[in-house]
Amino acid sequence: MAKGKYDATLNLPQTEFPMRANLPKREPEILKFWEKIDIYKKVQEKNAGNEQFILHDGPPYANGDIHLGHTLNKVLKDIIVKQKSMLGYDAPYVPGYDTHGLPIEQQAIKNLGLDRHRTDVLEFRRFCKEYALKYVDIQGEQFKRLGVRGDWANPYLTLKPEFESIQIKVFGEMAKKGYIYKGLKPVYWCGSCETALAEAEVEYGDKTSPSIYVKFPVKDGKGLIPEDAFVIIWTTTPWTLPANTAISLHPEFEYVLVEVSSEKYLVAKGLLETLAGELEWNSWTILNEYKGESLERAVCRHPFIERDSLLIMGQHVTLEAGTGCVHTAPGHGEDDFYVGKEYGLEVISPVDNSGRFTDEAGKFAGLYVHDANNDVIEELKNRGMLLKASKVEHQYPFCWRCKNPIIYRATEQWFASIDGFRQEALEAIDSVRWIPSWGRERIYNMVRDRGDWCISRQRTWGVPIPIFYCAACGETLINDETIAKISQLFAEHGSDICFIKDAAELLP
Repeated sequence: MAKGKYDATLNLPQTEFPMRANLPKREPEILKFWEKIDIYKKVQEKNAGNEQFILHDGPPYANGDIHLGHTLNKVLKDIIVKQKSMLGYDAPYVPGYDTHGLPIEQQAIKNLGLDRHRTDVLEFRRFCKEYALKYVDIQGEQFKRLGVRGDWANPYLTLKPEFESIQIKVFGEMAKKGYIYKGLKPVYWCGSCETALAEAEVEYGDKTSPSIYVKFPVKDGKGLIPEDAFVIIWTTTPWTLPANTAISLHPEFEYVLVEVSSEKYLVAKGLLETLAGELEWNSWTILNEYKGESLERAVCRHPFIERDSLLIMGQHVTLEAGTGCVHTAPGHGEDDFYVGKEYGLEVISPVDNSGRFTDEAGKFAGLYVHDANNDVIEELKNRGMLLKASKVEHQYPFCWRCKNPIIYRATEQWFASIDGFRQEALEAIDSVRWIPSWGRERIYNMVRDRGDWCISRQRTWGVPIPIFYCAACGETLINDETIAKISQLFAEHGSDICFIKDAAELLP
């Protein structure tokens, strides 16, 4: 049986205790004693002035009880800090909590039964703050129960006015360096949470989606494609067809015009055999062959909307699946958006914040987009434009928080340009010793390939973006003076001040 004695200098009773007997009762007593004598303070005083070891610990969201992930994270880090302290390092550990954002807002809505659309903004923010502070206390006690040693009486909280004030200053410096911009482009959008998401807030999982082959009638074949022919596209997102404005071909691919059962179709030559199997063509006749680039700016008709669909060239087109003729909706896809920009295509996105079609989508107005797939397929079928409909299992993006499937949706958002500091970040990665070494490759590749970060959220609980708009012309205003004033107001009153005062009172 193991025995142990406390250090007499800590004023512990000199009692022997069996380590394996009644531990569930003894352990809380030990932890309580450590707290009573402020063991963290004693260790810090003992090592004061020595070489420092600082562990930078990403703060957990204060939105619920801790779970096994928190336990593993905190205990491993606690072992490292304690080991460094025992070696004589001045190794402080200041815990912190992320007390803003979607996870907390969602849990507040769920647990308090709030309707954020009908609750006064300041009242709603108060509920969120109280909810977050409640779980700061709860999680602190739970971390202490794990034996994690730290300055639990003075954690840093992202909702504190002084913290928010510094955030504004950092944002101002980023804006001054040109890292912040506003742009219209498709972003990940969660209809359930009603907000844009950054790339890191998306996770992928299996989803069963429709798989359809659709005919687009040729309207102007540039004297190459007969006008009684069709261009065939394949898509797993029928709901995006109301936003179609083009069909992308690859300029270097070979395309063929084939006749099947008295109808003529344009498809990529490299996918003809596969497509024939999919559509159960017993025989076909090749009528003509074309280089993709020769078909640029031929025109098709949208299969069920009075709108043209332009044939354009895109390097993103592949021969991995489909027909080599890619349905292009600039309002609902990143590749679509950028290739559409080259051709000056209209960006159509007839979807509201909750993921439902707007009146711009015609007869589909009011339908949730994923639920509308069957209605779109039925419309195609009724118009004789559907060649085949089946199901496909594939990887699809889901919201990290609500776990519902998300969409790409073109909206104006604020972004942080990663290119502005990408090289600096990559160089910093190589100045670090990585344990294990493969961690370096993982983070390096992630930073190297990361797209611009969408920083705006269509939510209430968080730090407002400190940019003003001219009421007359919509021009944005942000400079050293406005940042200094907002930062000062945040330090004095917290970010609630933005919802209390109007713009004129917030400006210098």
